[in-house]
Amino acid sequence: MWNNFQTDAYEGLIAETISVTGHGGKPLHAYYSRPIGEGPFPGILLIHHMPGWDQFTRETARRFAAQGYSVISPNLYEDFGHGTPEEVAERAREQGGMVDKDVMEDCDGALSFLRSQPNASGRVGVIGMCSGGRHTFLAACTLEGIDCAVDCWGGGVVCPPEQLTPQRPVQPLDYAEKLSCPLLGIFGNEDWSPTKEDVDVLEARLKELGKDYEFHRYDGAAHGFWYYHRPMYRHEQAMDSLEKVLAFFEKHLK
Repeated sequence: MWNNFQTDAYEGLIAETISVTGHGGKPLHAYYSRPIGEGPFPGILLIHHMPGWDQFTRETARRFAAQGYSVISPNLYEDFGHGTPEEVAERAREQGGMVDKDVMEDCDGALSFLRSQPNASGRVGVIGMCSGGRHTFLAACTLEGIDCAVDCWGGGVVCPPEQLTPQRPVQPLDYAEKLSCPLLGIFGNEDWSPTKEDVDVLEARLKELGKDYEFHRYDGAAHGFWYYHRPMYRHEQAMDSLEKVLAFFEKHLK
């Protein structure tokens, strides 16, 4: 699907920073990218990773918008103030990260925005990387009206009690019974969070519950192997898994 277009076809995108309603009714910055045209367009909520609401997140939003989706990515670190993505992410780390409940409210507000647009098709998916993969799993289990979800190397879905925090008081795996949509998982076999063993535990639980899931695990890849701006990038594994993500969204959203 990537690079599969007709050279005489029109293509246009709009991408901009907007405001949506976040937790506690607070205004929340969000990056909104979508095709030009009447639509209708399915929506994608893109949940950013622990490195922050960064340039990679914006470029990924435009990448999915070029495939015919309206994509929104809210700034989940709004409570930590503003600055460069690195500065804000550092403050988030120092303070233990976002509260899961607040993140889910922020995600729900972004999804409501997507559904309210006049060119929306009514179908929405969620995707996130790293901590965003963990939040994607939480959203798929606790929010209503999500048609499919993609967890890209979400660490902490399987979490021992000693690693729980006030911000993250519940192991996401404990919500697995409530998973209400198809789930795609993208993982590197050399990752440290989640480890291969963590992914085994998650898969066993989903299988036990009879959930609709599909996992793809890649040798020679560790954490964040889509990150083309970092040494961890692995182009073959990244492009193969991107194709699988695009096919998954095509099946469940279009």
